[in-house]
Amino acid sequence: MSCQTMSWAAMETQCVAKKDHKKPKPGELSYCRGDIITVIKNMTDGISFARLNSTGEEGLINANDMRERKAIRVDPSLSLMPWFHGRMSGSEAACELQPPEDGLFLVRESIRHPGDYVLCISVSGNVMHYRVIYQDKLTIDNHQYFYNLIDMIEFYSKNKGSIATQLFKPKPKTGTKSAKLELSKTGWLLDIAKLTLGEIIGEGEFGTVYAGHYIDQKVAVKTIKCDVTAQAFLRETAVMTKLQHKNLVRLLGVILDQGLRIVTEFMEKGNLVNLLRSRGRTIVRVGQLLQYALDVCEGMEYLESEKLVHRDLAARNVLVSDNNVAKVSDFGLTKVGSKTSDNARMPIKWTAPEVLKKGTSSTKSDVWSYGILLWEIFSYGRQPYPKLTVTEVREMVEAGYRMEAPEDCPAELYSMMRVCWDREPRRRPTFHKLRHKLEREIQPHSRRLDAFITG
Repeated sequence: MSCQTMSWAAMETQCVAKKDHKKPKPGELSYCRGDIITVIKNMTDGISFARLNSTGEEGLINANDMRERKAIRVDPSLSLMPWFHGRMSGSEAACELQPPEDGLFLVRESIRHPGDYVLCISVSGNVMHYRVIYQDKLTIDNHQYFYNLIDMIEFYSKNKGSIATQLFKPKPKTGTKSAKLELSKTGWLLDIAKLTLGEIIGEGEFGTVYAGHYIDQKVAVKTIKCDVTAQAFLRETAVMTKLQHKNLVRLLGVILDQGLRIVTEFMEKGNLVNLLRSRGRTIVRVGQLLQYALDVCEGMEYLESEKLVHRDLAARNVLVSDNNVAKVSDFGLTKVGSKTSDNARMPIKWTAPEVLKKGTSSTKSDVWSYGILLWEIFSYGRQPYPKLTVTEVREMVEAGYRMEAPEDCPAELYSMMRVCWDREPRRRPTFHKLRHKLEREIQPHSRRLDAFITG
């Protein structure tokens, strides 16, 4: 489908430029092949009004120069490593690499050396087996080292190095599809050459987040170097390609280099919990707190309408833009009613009792977490259940304990928290109803918008 045949009534649509347009006429946008462009309105005769994502500049474009960015289907067979076959003998690998073709390859787990891998390549009618040794990093020759298998395959696909031939064609494991091909086909695969990394702005269990620039646009880049973790995050990324809302952090694209790099819009003011702790109640007024609460609620209402669950809603996972808009980030998204198997990694203080007990997440368990997030907002970023251990929280909440209202918290907002914390999920409100309640609370503060923080 070309951009000019899509409907623009519902929302803006992202496209990718198929070619350069460097000599624009007055009112037109200048763009280069590969630029991400947001189409704002369809005009006439294949002309659209659009915004260049990298600069924010707006103007007219020719829809025929664009290809639509399509959402990626969430498919369990989609793999960042379709060439990885798991545990397999050398003879089985040789059978897989038939008929012979120079540069045809796969990677398998080593049976003889548990913990190591083997790169198997078809060369001149034979199959060569290269042991990949794991020593903090991966290496074949003790000369070239790699963070992970993805990094290694990327290197030998471009360089012969110390192996018999460059890697030309992966042999996919039966039942898998190449995520790289799908990302490229749908317009979400970005060019590493156009990315410049800056300072580290966050580090977590799964990877490092950098500030950076993609072409001329400031971006945040989440780098995930562990193969298994990168594969797990691929599902989150696929879900993000389907979502577009002003209160969700926007995905710009993905880069496959030394693992998985997820590129999103940059949020100048960082996460909400740190913002509230650093500014405090002398700077951030109640009206602004209500607006943050409404921003998050609108983002979650959208996820609710899409029948998606966040599963890790907390102030640390809400980011704030330069113009003070709060946006939900770090989706652990899943279908409604899914099982959460790893109890040890659950954020206990934010997790609904039924999830801790049965492991089943739902939109209503997100509502519980939203109640905790409201408490964080109106306590100016305090840790929930202060002075209690996670074990005590789990036991006391199950027994019926609920936190007291934060200092100077409006009674209506504490009442809202309490209904979010109802023991029975079905009695908790929807995000749709919560949004209407918040909008009513904000109205008395509407005349004091000038008191909102601007720094």
